[in-house]
Amino acid sequence: MPAGIIFDLDGVLIDSEPLQYKAYAQVLGRFGVVVSAEEYGEHWTGKGRGAEYAVTAYGLPMHPDELRAIKKPVYHEILRNEVKLMPGSVEALTRLHKHFPLAVATNSSRTDVSFVMDHLGVRRFFTAIVTRDDYALAKPHPDAFLTAADRLNASPHACLVVEDAHKGIVAAHRAGAAVVAVPHAFTRYHDFSLASVVLRSLDELTVALVRKLLAGHNGG
Repeated sequence: MPAGIIFDLDGVLIDSEPLQYKAYAQVLGRFGVVVSAEEYGEHWTGKGRGAEYAVTAYGLPMHPDELRAIKKPVYHEILRNEVKLMPGSVEALTRLHKHFPLAVATNSSRTDVSFVMDHLGVRRFFTAIVTRDDYALAKPHPDAFLTAADRLNASPHACLVVEDAHKGIVAAHRAGAAVVAVPHAFTRYHDFSLASVVLRSLDELTVALVRKLLAGHNGG
């Protein structure tokens, strides 16, 4: 089966975690709640259960899905006005897509992902784009990466996942893929022990490194 690279979107290719945080901060502020960046990084980015955490921790009078629904249009507006690529992302995609089929596998919605792909001009790099609308269970479950590998016509074991957060690392590990971590300010204290390597930036994600990690993952 051919090898492939599967990228998370938020925090890996686009600098959206500050935007997600800004949206939740605005919504929670309506209820008199102040959430710190560290708290957001742990419960939202790290565990993927931020809405559940907020409802319980702050005694909010709603279901977590209702909180997500309130936040959704706020984030849409911020995303469309402020989204930008992570440093080195275009350069990494440019050098890697010549050697490997590339995919995106994200917890973000199809609407947001489609906007980002076109607005930032990166759709051309990807063989497959998997959004939250395309699979059953969100990260840290492996569904997103299993779906992406299938759309690349590759075994998950022949794929390398690029992630920024603990929940994504766990999801990739459960899918059976090799995984590298590229932390940022919101995730620098996460547990990356399941990653093959932790990179300082996408500039370090070279063709040679990908081949080495895939060979090691598959006993080559």
